[in-house]
Amino acid sequence: MAILLLHQGVYGQTRRICEFLRNELAALGVAADVAALADPPDPSRYDAIAIGASIRNGKHNPAVLEFVRRHRALFDAKPNAFFSVNLVARKPEKNTVATNPYLKAFLDRSPWQPTRVAVFAGNLDYRRYGAMDRNIIRFIMWITKGPTDPHTKIEYTNWDEVRRFAGELAQLGAPGAKAVVGAAVPRAVPAVPAHAA
Repeated sequence: MAILLLHQGVYGQTRRICEFLRNELAALGVAADVAALADPPDPSRYDAIAIGASIRNGKHNPAVLEFVRRHRALFDAKPNAFFSVNLVARKPEKNTVATNPYLKAFLDRSPWQPTRVAVFAGNLDYRRYGAMDRNIIRFIMWITKGPTDPHTKIEYTNWDEVRRFAGELAQLGAPGAKAVVGAAVPRAVPAVPAHAA
């Protein structure tokens, strides 16, 4: 069993979640590779495919749906998964598959209905954003009653939920995956390099 974990993001949190998933999958006996959606290895070599995509300015990057359409036959033939990373998911009433507006909008537009779906809150770090993104995100945070201080740095990602999702990915058909899900010993969360994009 080998899973391809593809990430489409801007500031590195989606890639970081993919790297965490890879480590958790390894602990469950499942091999996984992490790659950018823009430069993936041949997806046909893998037994399952998962895509993680973040929200920027209120939507997922169009490249995600383009990739799905280009590889539609492959997605129809293999177990697959999708997860969205967005700051709206920091709110308890909007952090589930059924309640997150960005995830629901993506699934409504997508010709692909993933085998497994998840949503994770992202990372808010105004100091890393460009001027335009910083202003847009501060405005969105003001509207949604979130932090607007330009020095704010808060990681909202629930790593226990990411670990639980790794257990779901491991069950996509892995013959050697461990039966216990979500009970792994906590491991260090990978750091995001300063040049992450």
